[in-house]
Amino acid sequence: MIDLVIRGGTVVDGTGSAARTADVAVDGGLIVEVGRVSTRARREIDASGLLVTPGFVDMHTHYDAQVTWDPFLSPSSEHGCTTVVMGNCGVGFAPAAPEKRDWLIALMEGVEDIPGAAMHEGIEWAWESFPQYLDAIEGKPHLIDFGTQVPHGALRAYVMGERGAANEEATAEDIAIMARLVGEGIEAGALGFSTSRTMLHKSIYGEPVPGTFASPAEIFGIGRELGRLGKGVYQLAIGHLQVPESFGWMKTLADEIQRPVLFNISQTDEAPELWRDLVRMLDEAERDGTPIYGQAAGRAIGIVMNWELTAHPFVAFPSWLQTMGKTRQERRAMLRDPAFRARLLSESPMNFEDLKFFLPQNFDGEFATFVTRSFDKMYPLNDRVDYEPTADQSVAALALATGRSPLEIAYDAMAENDGEGMLYFPLFNYADKNLDMLRILHAHPRTRMGLSDGGAHCGAICDGGMPTFMLTHWTRDRSRGERLGLEHVIMRQTSATARTYGLMDRGVLAPGFKADLNIIDYDRLRFLRPEVVYDLPAGGRRLLQHAEGYVATICGGQPIYEHGQPTGATPGRLIRGAQRAPRP
Repeated sequence: MIDLVIRGGTVVDGTGSAARTADVAVDGGLIVEVGRVSTRARREIDASGLLVTPGFVDMHTHYDAQVTWDPFLSPSSEHGCTTVVMGNCGVGFAPAAPEKRDWLIALMEGVEDIPGAAMHEGIEWAWESFPQYLDAIEGKPHLIDFGTQVPHGALRAYVMGERGAANEEATAEDIAIMARLVGEGIEAGALGFSTSRTMLHKSIYGEPVPGTFASPAEIFGIGRELGRLGKGVYQLAIGHLQVPESFGWMKTLADEIQRPVLFNISQTDEAPELWRDLVRMLDEAERDGTPIYGQAAGRAIGIVMNWELTAHPFVAFPSWLQTMGKTRQERRAMLRDPAFRARLLSESPMNFEDLKFFLPQNFDGEFATFVTRSFDKMYPLNDRVDYEPTADQSVAALALATGRSPLEIAYDAMAENDGEGMLYFPLFNYADKNLDMLRILHAHPRTRMGLSDGGAHCGAICDGGMPTFMLTHWTRDRSRGERLGLEHVIMRQTSATARTYGLMDRGVLAPGFKADLNIIDYDRLRFLRPEVVYDLPAGGRRLLQHAEGYVATICGGQPIYEHGQPTGATPGRLIRGAQRAPRP
């Protein structure tokens, strides 16, 4: 008798093949049969009318701190993910000299908007080297599998000290040591190396991530170590406007080291057609066989606005600034007061440069003005969560239609539900007021599904549930343009993402593959509205978004969620390096 049989479900196996009705048999943590299974099992699940898929593999998360205290790795595990890859964008916590621990937290807080107090309280430092970090996180229970990468920021500060933290140029000796430590990390189980070259990424003190200005000698010197070993992904975050001019050297790097080079690709309002140039460059790379890939988000990378979050239209208004020392309950009482509303609406915002000690470093000056005053890009977010809103749904359009000011519309939208109302601000990938460009990107063979940033941007972005969005919006609910096929979307976030990082043992429902699965009530699958919760260590704040419709999520053959509730099983494991495909 085997462990588990899932009977009669609509199986979409992760390869892109057409959906079919089949049973899936699981034993010893592996899939042993897909088809008509006659063998009986200790447990059987009737999946008639339900969708059965591989577990989702999210290759762009930031659980580097959270993995040390949170067995759930939420929100990813709540949205069907059974594998996550962290250590992206050049930030992480190893290698870490003891005197650099606070500095690394400040770097992560600034770049990824994770509360510093939560990390100070939650991280139990038990490592210095990168291999020691892997040992430390491997020893804790988790629901799902996780892998990580060697981050350039931590590496540079460890090897070069203050010179590295200050982005001074690395010497030949520095580069040689960094390359050796990257090799040490890869051999210990890192899935790759990551770096950041965008000015959007800064510490809480306004300092760019170490490596932002790294010389070609440093970039290629580290990359050649991956090539020498024949292992690992080279992941880069580059300023969106600088990606086309950087493509040449990225392609040269990929050609030389013959390892996947992975860069972020997004659309900006400043240059809304630039992404098309990158598609043409990827077409050329496809013809040349160069292992370079663009990583694309599933939807607009959008800021969620609420009174308790990082950004909203009133963040620089004098009366609002006076509430900063008050409790959440006191602020809500003020929001209900008509006199406070009238006073706030009568004011003008202060200069953001005068508020740099009160606001995050990445939220100041021209960028902050753009985000808080672009009412044509703000949309009330109600219970019918819509991530492809039309222009007439914007705060600016609603103000024009009702004869009220945009600030009144924004205030009242956020004041709903006793101050829990929200606005959605599509920051990237929405210059055309639709998601058509992302449909093109997700149909391209040289792009990969990513950028969910699970575990990060706790006070502004809520994209960790991206797998759910891909299924609901792109394959079922989209009404403003062409959709994407169900089989294609599931392949994009299972076998395609797994294989990018060399995880050949998962992402497919076939005999010999790891038994990571989702059983989904596809017709009932939906997002709930984002909410602000204070469940991080030290009462840290974050945005969460739950879903309905996941009947079960199974990792390594063990159900970890059933009907949205955790089962108590913790089969998740640290992934050490690339994983072999099962034998035919």
